[in-house]
Amino acid sequence: MSLRASNPALRADNSTLEDLALVMPKNCESKEGTLHLAGVDLFKLAKELGTALYVYDEDMIESNILRYKQGLESKLPSAQVCYASKAFICKDLLKMLARHGLYLDVCGGAEIYMAQLTGFPTENLVFHGNNKTPQEIREAIDAGVGKFVVDTKEELDRISEAAYEMGVNQKVLLRITPGIVADTHSFIQTGSEDSKFGFTIAHDTAKDAVAHALSLPHLKLMGFHMHIGSQIFNLEGYSQAISVMVDFIKDIYEQMDYLPEEFDVGGGLGIAYTVHDKPTSIEQFCDYIGDELLKGFNEAGLELPKIYIEPGRSIIGNAGITLYSVGSVKEIPGVRTYVNVDGGMSDNIRTALYGAEYEGVIVNKADELRSELVTVAGKHCESGDVLIVDGSLQEAEVGDVLAIFATGAYCESMSSNYNMQTRPAVVFVRVGSYHTVKRRETYKDLLAREL
Repeated sequence: MSLRASNPALRADNSTLEDLALVMPKNCESKEGTLHLAGVDLFKLAKELGTALYVYDEDMIESNILRYKQGLESKLPSAQVCYASKAFICKDLLKMLARHGLYLDVCGGAEIYMAQLTGFPTENLVFHGNNKTPQEIREAIDAGVGKFVVDTKEELDRISEAAYEMGVNQKVLLRITPGIVADTHSFIQTGSEDSKFGFTIAHDTAKDAVAHALSLPHLKLMGFHMHIGSQIFNLEGYSQAISVMVDFIKDIYEQMDYLPEEFDVGGGLGIAYTVHDKPTSIEQFCDYIGDELLKGFNEAGLELPKIYIEPGRSIIGNAGITLYSVGSVKEIPGVRTYVNVDGGMSDNIRTALYGAEYEGVIVNKADELRSELVTVAGKHCESGDVLIVDGSLQEAEVGDVLAIFATGAYCESMSSNYNMQTRPAVVFVRVGSYHTVKRRETYKDLLAREL
C-alpha cells in the first residue's frame, strides 16, 4: 500500500465522542474524560493487560444475535441464523451461540475441532470452503457435521466416496453463483460468474451439478446456497440474486422434479466503520430478505424452503475495538503526522489489504475534540503498515492509549505473526467486569513448531 502526501484541503473533523456512536460498541461512554466500555475503564485495562489488545462488548454481541432471531420471526419464523465463524471465533462465543440455538458456518478442520471441544452441536455445523481436503472431509463426516456446502463436482465425488466408506448418508447444499456483482470491494465480491466459489448457472453448469448430486450414493441434496459478497449496504443485489435463484429452482423442479428443502441466502450485511457509513440495520435487512423471498417463491408458485442466513461481521464487527499504546509521534511538515503504535498489520491487515477505513479516539482524552489530522502507523517493517490514513484524532502523545473502533470482525481471525509478533489477547467485558477469552501469545508459543 503506497501513501501519498496528505491532501492540503483535508482537515480534522473536530468531532466528539457522541459523533462516533454508530461505529462504537453500544456500551461505550466517557467517564471523567476516559473511555469506558460496559463500565470498564479502558485506559486502566490497557495498562493492566498490555497492548495491542482486542476488547469486545459481550452484551452487544448477544443483542445482535437476538436482533437477527427476532427480525426473522414475523416473516420467516422457521428461518435459521448461521453465524459465520470466519469473522471471529472463540470458545466463549461458541457457547453463547449454542445457548441461542444458532447454527455455525465453519471453513476448516480446526473450527470443527473447536466446536467439538465446546460441546457445540455438530449437527448444526455448515461446512464451507471451495477446496476442502480429503482429510477435512473425513474429519467433518466423522464429527457429524450437519451439512457440506459444495462448490465442485470433484468435492461431491469425494464426499460421496467418504460417506460410503464411513457408512453414513451425508447432507449437502450446492453453492450456486447467481452472476450478481454486489456493491462492495472486489476482494469480497463472491456472487459474480468470475468467482472461485460455487457452480455458475451459465452453460448449465449448476444444472449438471444438481443432476450429479442426485445420482451419487450416500448423499442427500438438501438444497442450495448463495452468497453475493460482504460489507454490503445496498440490498438491491440480494433482490436480484434471489430472483435468479428462484428462476433456477423453478427450472430444476420442472426438468428434474426436484424441490429444495433448504435455501441458504448467505450473509454480507455491512457495518459502519466510519462516520460517513450508512449501513442497513439488522431489522431492515431481515424484513427485506423476508419480503423478497416470500414474493419470489409465491410468484413462482413454489413452496418456500427452510431459509438460512449467515451473518458474521454484522453480529461481531461493531462490538469489538482494539487498544494500542502510542510509542512516538512523527510530524513531517507539509506531508503528514504519523502516530506510531505497538501493533499494526499483524493484528489488523484490513487497511493494508484493501484500504479499509476506521475511526479512533485517544482513550484518556475521550472528551476532547478530534482536532488533529494524522496517520496511525504500525510497528512492522512495511511502509504500508498503517491502520488509519489521514484520520481525525485528539492530539496524541507518547503513553496515550488509542482505541480503534469496529475491529471485531476479520481482525483477530486474520491476525498473523509477521515479524514474529505475538498475537494480542482477547477480552470480553460486561457490566463493569472483564474476562480474558484468549491469552496473549508468548515467544515460547511462536517457537513451539520449531524442530
